[in-house]
Amino acid sequence: MHILVVNPNTTASMTKTIAAAARAAADPSTVIEAVTSAMGPASIEGYYDEALAVPGLLAEIARGERAGAAAAVIACFDDTGLDAARAMAAIPVIGICEAALSLASFLARRFSVVTMSERSLVPITELVRRYGMEPRARVRALGVPVLDLEDRSSDAVAALRGEITRALKEDHAEAIVLGCAGMADLAAALQGEFGIPVVDGVGAAVKQAEALVTLGLSTGKRGAYARPAPKPYTGLLAGFGIEDKAVA
Repeated sequence: MHILVVNPNTTASMTKTIAAAARAAADPSTVIEAVTSAMGPASIEGYYDEALAVPGLLAEIARGERAGAAAAVIACFDDTGLDAARAMAAIPVIGICEAALSLASFLARRFSVVTMSERSLVPITELVRRYGMEPRARVRALGVPVLDLEDRSSDAVAALRGEITRALKEDHAEAIVLGCAGMADLAAALQGEFGIPVVDGVGAAVKQAEALVTLGLSTGKRGAYARPAPKPYTGLLAGFGIEDKAVA
C-alpha cells in the first residue's frame, strides 16, 4: 500500500518529523511517501497562510495520485484544503485534525487540543465544532510560532508541557491531542510523562488511511465531493483547470 503524506507548508525539516511519525505508525508493508509542498508559506498559522497553501497541496496530491498513491494524508492540523482535495481526488484524503479528534473520542470523554499559534485557535475551534466534538474538546494555544518547534533551543516544548499541565487541571482533560503536525515526534514521550493518552494526528491519519484502503472505501462522489465541473482557470492557476484531468 502506498500512502502519500503531504506537508502543505514549505519547511522540509518539518516534513522529516512528519515522515518519521507516519512510518512509525504504518504497517511494515505500507510505503509512506512524505513530500513538502513546492509553493506556499513556511508555516501555516491562520486563515491567510492556509488559503495560500492550498494550491501547492492540491498539486502534490494530484501528482501522488497519478503516481499510484492509494490514499493521501494532509499533515496540517488546520486540515488545510481538505474539502477541495476530496473533491479533486479519487483516492481517500484524510486530514490530521479530523483523524486525531475521532481517535481521541474512542479514548476519552473529555480531551484538550493543544496547538501553537493564537492565530490557529479560532480555525481549529471551528473544526472541533464542525466535527461534532465541541461538547468534549477544548482548544488551547501556546502563543508560540510553529517554526519554534524546529529550533530545539527554543522554549516551545517546555511551553507545551506547561499547557498540558494546565489542561489536565483546568479542563479535566482525560487525553491530549497535539494540534500541530510538527509535534508528531513528541507524542510518545509526553504520553509517558503525563500518564494519559496523547494523540498525534499524523499517526492517527495514517492508520485511518490504511483502514479505508483495506476496506475498499473512498470518498463519495455525489454532492459535495463530486468531481469539479470542467471550466478554464487563468493566471497563476491556469494549470488547475479540471479539463486537464488532474492538477499540472
